[in-house]
Amino acid sequence: MLCLAATLITACTMGPDYVRPTAAVPAAYKADPNWKPATPADHLPRGAWWEVFGDPGLTALATQVELSNQTVQAAAARYRAAQTLVAQARAGLFPTVTGAASVVRSQSMIGGGQVATAASGPRTTTESASLSVPWEIDLWGRVARQVEANRASADASAADLESARLSAQATLAQDYFLLRISDAQKALMDRTVAAYRRALEITRNRYNAGVVPQSDVVLAETQLKTSEAQSIDLGVQRAQYEHAIAVLIGRPPAALALAPTEPPRGFPAIPAQVPSQLLERRPDIASAERLVAAANAQIGVARAAYFPTLTLSASGGYQGANLGKLIGIASPYWSVGPALAATLFDAGLRRAQNAEALANYEAAVATYRQSVLGGFQEVEDNLAALRILGEEAAVQDAAVQAARRSVELTLNQYKAGTVSYLNVVALQAVQLSNERTALDLQGRRLTASVLLIKALGGGWQAPAR
Repeated sequence: MLCLAATLITACTMGPDYVRPTAAVPAAYKADPNWKPATPADHLPRGAWWEVFGDPGLTALATQVELSNQTVQAAAARYRAAQTLVAQARAGLFPTVTGAASVVRSQSMIGGGQVATAASGPRTTTESASLSVPWEIDLWGRVARQVEANRASADASAADLESARLSAQATLAQDYFLLRISDAQKALMDRTVAAYRRALEITRNRYNAGVVPQSDVVLAETQLKTSEAQSIDLGVQRAQYEHAIAVLIGRPPAALALAPTEPPRGFPAIPAQVPSQLLERRPDIASAERLVAAANAQIGVARAAYFPTLTLSASGGYQGANLGKLIGIASPYWSVGPALAATLFDAGLRRAQNAEALANYEAAVATYRQSVLGGFQEVEDNLAALRILGEEAAVQDAAVQAARRSVELTLNQYKAGTVSYLNVVALQAVQLSNERTALDLQGRRLTASVLLIKALGGGWQAPAR
């Protein structure tokens, strides 16, 4: 019987064998057509991708994400649960062994009518012990396909875990850089307030000497107070970034305090890739592809329901009045044999289940292809952002230098009495605006760098430039 079962197990497997669906993959990225080396970048070391920015503060925080971030912990628990489903499905390939034991005490009553007389039959005790081994043969591969589906779903959960980890790390890096940009903005405003305070002293001295009207003093005071208010307002945004970072590393906001420091000046050199590598590096795309495999296997599960089930069963045991003596004597019983069962009418249930499995597969394929397209869009967006923002930053730096020089010249002219203080105020406002814009561009470039690394799947190291 065991030989027959082994033969039947390998007889047939319902449903199509999985083939990875095709997706539209460009030959090169539009934003940078030279970004397609002949050798793939998969040989580069993976791991702490945030170290490419060379910021010890970011490194210290990012390493805590995997250990303490609750979203990552939840994804890890879901992955462990998905692994148990594989083991549960695999158990269906093997027989189930059950045992039972019972003791039944009984007595028959003797009498006529509705009431029994005091006389009664003898009391008897029946004891039994049995062992049963039913085994449903996976004749049509239903269990094998279910194992295949659950294994693919577990792989998708593993990719989801990696995606959650990467997302949390990328969000942390973005918040950290924006916090450092806020620190730089605050330092800029502090320098500006100090410069405006000196300008106010100069204007007051010139007013006391009768050189300038009182309106220049009022204008200088207004400029100073406005800048002080703007400097104070920056604290709100910085506090929010600090609180967000605390939550990302699994701490209450009150438990984290980050000392102000400058943002990193350099930007990482991100290894170039051919577009097709994106399909292998991004965890969300890998998860979508594994869900397609799981949906494909479920088609086989649904189709196997059309065919009868074959169950081999064997049971045996002892039964009698005294089990202790019974085993030593002889009143065993046993049974063995196959059973074939089939559904003859189900009002279209199996047909509907098969159609559902096919529809779920088509939906999974469409979701996978949309994930691929979305991945290419994110790469293109951030490649374009880095290129354009780099060009803009170079022009903006030149504008900052020109504004600083203009303020210096105009302030000297004001001290010489050749221009009014209104000229100085106007040019100082232009300088402050240009310097704040330059810092905003630096933050946007750092954010775009993080988003590009995330869009490419993360996990490499490269020297900063």
